[in-house]
Amino acid sequence: MAKDPRDLTLDEVRVALAPVLADAVAFDGWSEAAVRAAARQVGVDEDVAAYAFGEGAMAMIAGFSAYVDAAMAEGLPHEALMAMKVRERIRALVSFRLKAWFGREEALRRALAIMASPRHAAAAARLGWASADTMWRLAGDVATDYNHYTKRATLAGIYAATLAVLVDDESEDHAQTMAFLDRRIEGIMHFEKLKARVLSPDREHFSVVRLLGRLRYPAH
Repeated sequence: MAKDPRDLTLDEVRVALAPVLADAVAFDGWSEAAVRAAARQVGVDEDVAAYAFGEGAMAMIAGFSAYVDAAMAEGLPHEALMAMKVRERIRALVSFRLKAWFGREEALRRALAIMASPRHAAAAARLGWASADTMWRLAGDVATDYNHYTKRATLAGIYAATLAVLVDDESEDHAQTMAFLDRRIEGIMHFEKLKARVLSPDREHFSVVRLLGRLRYPAH
């Protein structure tokens, strides 16, 4: 049974309004006017909705991201993801996020312009990192060393770059965007394999200390 809109917490208000708000952005931008229009459609008190997004456009964009996170976890359950190879998991997760913007390209265009503003750079970086972290966690990643950070930084970059392609993609079924994504994922998988070989504990590494020792005490 759906929860009464009057009983929603502020976080729940943001998630409930997010998809309707994103649709309204094409007409009103990421603005209070769009928030109020979405609130009327969903049945949430307009003043409560305006308060929930009181921090402005970045709060609205973050609300849409949180909505996608929740939908992604539900639409791609753990059992289904674990049955895939890592490459397939990442593609499925990124594809899910991209498809949330399909038909909302104007809202995406405006969101990217807002996030590109120097005043929003830090918040945009945090949002991109959070999206990548959510995807890797759903993909089953449990790394705690530097791999935890490199994986998320790389995936955040791939996701951001693919969004930039999507916003101007007029190809059928967004084929251009998906092909771009596939190439980037292929690149990251190749890099991870190469990194694993280079950093393998069983591999003999070049050692500066060993070299200096041999120079000082040459074998007889």
